Amino acid sequence: MKLSYYPGCTMKNHAANFEESLLYSMKHLGVDVQETDRWNCCGTVYSLAQDNAMRQLAPIRNLIRVKEADSSRVMTACSMCYNTLKRANERVKADPAMLERMNNFMTDEPVKYDASVEVLHTLEVLRELKSNNVAISAKVVKPLKGLRVACYYGCLLVRPRTIAFDNVEDPVLLDELITALGGEPVDFSHKTECCGAYQTVDKPEIIASRTYQIINDAREQGADVVVVSCPLCAFNLDQRQHITQHKYAGFEGIPVMYFTQLMAIAFGCSEPVLKLDLHYNSPRALLVEKGLL
Repeated sequence: MKLSYYPGCTMKNHAANFEESLLYSMKHLGVDVQETDRWNCCGTVYSLAQDNAMRQLAPIRNLIRVKEADSSRVMTACSMCYNTLKRANERVKADPAMLERMNNFMTDEPVKYDASVEVLHTLEVLRELKSNNVAISAKVVKPLKGLRVACYYGCLLVRPRTIAFDNVEDPVLLDELITALGGEPVDFSHKTECCGAYQTVDKPEIIASRTYQIINDAREQGADVVVVSCPLCAFNLDQRQHITQHKYAGFEGIPVMYFTQLMAIAFGCSEPVLKLDLHYNSPRALLVEKGLL
């Protein structure tokens, strides 16, 4: 399988552990991932203003880059990028007048966008591989035996319903992936609760409250680690654990990792691929204890 790939901004710096483990894993699965040329920031969050065509230009320009690569599909692993690209794409599909207005504005682009690109999240690609009889479990060389995992989906993979690719109330794709990798997904009631998102900038106390609830629920269910698919969720649930510890006496944090890191471990990667130094609460001791490093 050959796919265009949109990384997004954070994958190139603070979430380099996300991207490197993603690329390693996809190569191991036989997926030829090709990063699009001249991509730009997706806009970070989808604009809800109905008349704000300007805010849709950033994601649509990225879909034009996919067309320039003679591709009709693009994969992204970041939940926020997926949500922004997918919703912008669905909007112009449903509103030809908006699409025409945007194309008329982007006179600098060599091609017009025709709303034909399919936006995929990595979890959708993995599901497609499974449907094509590529058994992920057969690719595992180091099973995640004994690792109990709380799969955190957050808001952006399943909301709104129009772009969700899993059950909105009880998504299962991450859980099924962990099972295929040899780990044990735990029953986790906070799997789609919001982490607090950008409140982290000026109201970190809100993030501390959300982190306390989400991490505590994971611990109470016996989880060793929480896995995410969003760099902002990773920041709030991992980097903000120190704020949570100050606010809530007795709070005990646990490691937060990207689902691609667990994939890479199960597929036999070397430790540098994981870039564990980018974690606040390092999972290294846990991984050593479980015999995974």
